[in-house]
Formats: sequence, structure tokens, C-alpha cells
Amino acid sequence: MLLLDYQNVLIESLLKDRFSGAPPVSIDQVVSDFDGVTFHISTPESKTKILVSISVKCFHELVQYGAQSVLEREYGPYIVPAEQGYDFSVQVDLDNLPTDQDARDDLIRRISLLKRNAMAAPFEQAFDEFAELQKQASKFTSEQAPQGVQEGGEVRAIHYREEEAIYIKASHDRVTVIFSTVFREETDRIFGKVFLQEFVDARRRAIQNAPQVLFRNDPPLELQNVPGLGASGTGEIGYITFVLFPRHLTRQRRDDVISHIQTFRDYFHYHIKASKAYIHSRMRRRTADFLQVLRRARPEGDEKERKTASGRTFKVQA
Repeated sequence: MLLLDYQNVLIESLLKDRFSGAPPVSIDQVVSDFDGVTFHISTPESKTKILVSISVKCFHELVQYGAQSVLEREYGPYIVPAEQGYDFSVQVDLDNLPTDQDARDDLIRRISLLKRNAMAAPFEQAFDEFAELQKQASKFTSEQAPQGVQEGGEVRAIHYREEEAIYIKASHDRVTVIFSTVFREETDRIFGKVFLQEFVDARRRAIQNAPQVLFRNDPPLELQNVPGLGASGTGEIGYITFVLFPRHLTRQRRDDVISHIQTFRDYFHYHIKASKAYIHSRMRRRTADFLQVLRRARPEGDEKERKTASGRTFKVQA
């Protein structure tokens, strides 16, 4: 099974090449990423100043959930006013790079994780809210806890695709992450159920510490008061729920959890398409084998009909 990278590989390789001491060159590249995210890498001022800009469909929602503070924490001195047509920009001066190689590698890694860090904001906010609710709930029994603590926090919605969204809800004992995903075809839904059943079986058999995974076609109870939920016009919507327990939300593990869960939708649909392509290739191969068998089964001694000069016909052995 393929695991997708969290960083943008094209940006990472380009920056490694530029940071290696190669002669500066003009750059003007538009790079597409998953979920409709677009990067623009350019040198508008000079060849030594590389501008990296990102456009995210749901950036205004991410800002509401603290994306600006997360990006300032990660890119502080490299932030510049956003390029026209993009949501956020950073600029690196090749003449003023860190002298330490480890620091340069870390800068390359952080810039290539620009999308991941922008999308991380609502997850970090929900994880912090979980810690606060857990602290409040520890002062009460389950029956005496105030209504706000029992129900949990608000549902954070990230509409990162046209008909799909991620919903995050913190409670005092868990954080629930719900993906709404559109199945364009009936076969996609069948493959999807098979894959999700493997998540359930793997947790039951060998990986008890994994998050709980649930799948349903109607909105879960956590989304009952969320407006705008309904059937898609181009396919059927399914809801995939991940239940993150306290062991997944520790300070040591939260960064890895955020990185892993962000790539789930792309990972999920990639393997659906890869499985369909594999099955189609097997079907074409089996069809070719059957045709070869039919060709071999054709009789070799067919009688052929011929005519004489006078117009009479007669049969001869081939």
C-alpha cells in the first residue's frame, strides 16, 4: 500500500537544488497539489529571492480557526504580503540563508509543508480544546458535569473541496474527525466499504491502539446541527468518522496524527482508483487468454467450396 508524502515533493526538490549553491536562475512555476491547492514559485524581484505562494479554497475558514498564528509561528521572518491571486506567501533570500546545513534542511521541510501547516490550524485548536474540556471534566462525575462539558465543543467545518468537507469536534474524552466524501460511482462505494472494513478488522486483530473508524451514509449525530448537509448532485455522500482517543492526542504524538489524518481522503480515493485499474487490467488479460483459446479451437481441416469454369461447385479439403 502506498503512503502519500505530507510535503509537496516538487517544492522540496526545487528548493534543495537552489539551496545547494547552484547559480541563481529565474523561476516561474505553478504547482498543483491535492484538494485543489495551488502553489506559485517565482523570482519576481531578483533571481536570488524565491517567492512561494499558496492558494487554498477554504483559507478563510482556516484563518477563523487560527491558521494565521500557526503560519506566523512556522514561517515568522519569511512571511511577506500575499501575492495577488494567492492567500499566503513566503520569500527566501538565497544570499541570506542559514549557515548551518541542518537549519537549511529544516527551512526546506517547513516550506514544502506549507499546505499541511495551514490545514493543521483547526486540528491544533480542537486538540487544545480537548485538553481544556478534559481538565474541566476531571472536576466532576459524568452525571454532574455541566452541559457544555458533556456535549463538547463546537464543530469546526473545513470545506476544502467542492462537495466535501472535514468536520472536527472536541469532547472531554475524545476528538472526532469526520470526512464527508462523494462516491461518483456505485463501484467506488463498494470498494470504499471494503477498505474501511479493513480498518475495522486491523484494529480488532492486531492494532488495538489505532483510532476507531466508522462509516455511514447519513450524517453522524455529531453533525445533526450543522447546516448545509445533504445529498450531492453528482454522487452519493458517505461519512467516515475517526475517533481519536487521549492516547492519540498527547503533545508527543499530535503532530504525526495531524499529518496522517490530513492525507486520509487522498490515500483513500487513490487506492480505490488503483484497485479498479488493477482489476480492469486482470479482466483484459483474462479476455486475451480466452480469445487465444478460441483461436486455437478453430478446426484446421475446414472444407472449402470452389467453382469450375462451367460454374459447377465442389468441395475440397483444406
